[in-house]
Amino acid sequence: MQYDDPLADLIVFVRSSFGLDGASVLARTEPTDGDVAWRMEASAGSTPPGSPEEAELTLPLGEGVVLALVGGRLTGADRQVLNAFAAQLTAARERARLSDAAAQATELTEANELRTALLQAVSHDLRKPLASIKASASSLRQDDIEWSPQDEAAFLETIEDETDRLTALVSNLLDMSRLQAGVLQPTLRPVNLEDVVPAAIASLGDRATGVVVDVPETLDPVRADAALLERVVANLVENAMRWSADRPARVTAGRVHDRVDVRIIDHGPGIKPANREQVFQPFQRLGDRGGTGVGLGLAVARGFVRAMEGELIIEDTPEGGTTAVVSLGVAS
Repeated sequence: MQYDDPLADLIVFVRSSFGLDGASVLARTEPTDGDVAWRMEASAGSTPPGSPEEAELTLPLGEGVVLALVGGRLTGADRQVLNAFAAQLTAARERARLSDAAAQATELTEANELRTALLQAVSHDLRKPLASIKASASSLRQDDIEWSPQDEAAFLETIEDETDRLTALVSNLLDMSRLQAGVLQPTLRPVNLEDVVPAAIASLGDRATGVVVDVPETLDPVRADAALLERVVANLVENAMRWSADRPARVTAGRVHDRVDVRIIDHGPGIKPANREQVFQPFQRLGDRGGTGVGLGLAVARGFVRAMEGELIIEDTPEGGTTAVVSLGVAS
């Protein structure tokens, strides 16, 4: 367990105030092969004791914890003052322990809330596409009905579209789990946006055919992970398409000082400033139009962008709507 700076600061102050060669806070650990081991939690000086046996003076700081001192000439008055410092060290350890316990409790609470929201969202959002796939497949297998070629094509299109949505759902869930676990390790290198943006849009299939792209070929490369950046753009474009029913979504890019901003623009109803941070939280779908997904697209996108040392924010579209701005560093 690691403690905050106050414990280390107190040890340094004790050593310097009394002219000691070394001072340390030692905590007894579980015996191994019958021998008692000591863990050094904080220390100061050139020769801090590694065990009570190495110390010239020890003061108790709690069960199995001691302040070990070596060197210096301590008077009776000094020892009385040291008892006061020992009380301060005990209090510092207790505050650190409580702070650590509170942090662990907060992490556990957040993890439980995330798990609950995940189960609720998945149970809801998996049912609809699975039901559509099942209904379409069952219809095609009916022998007592002769479907027209147009009907069969419609059933197959439904199966394909809903399968794509399920694939996107599972991908976002896996991506969010990687972000939550802190195991995402992007490979940052120079990346050309004129390669990444078209690939991202192509990954969305025919439904992204109308997306307008304005990315200059002369634009400087950005420092990014190409695969992650493609996922970011795809998620943001898909979100923009959901809200740009009357006008196509647009993707533009340009350099701003030492950064390159990629802007994904929609012409929907927009998002109030007070709600803009909320949409980046997992499982948030403000005013969602019933689309499939557990509200992870924007959360995953921001997580990926920050992993690439960039930032993702939301702005107003001047003529109405929302613009997602991905800001990345220019590759040197």
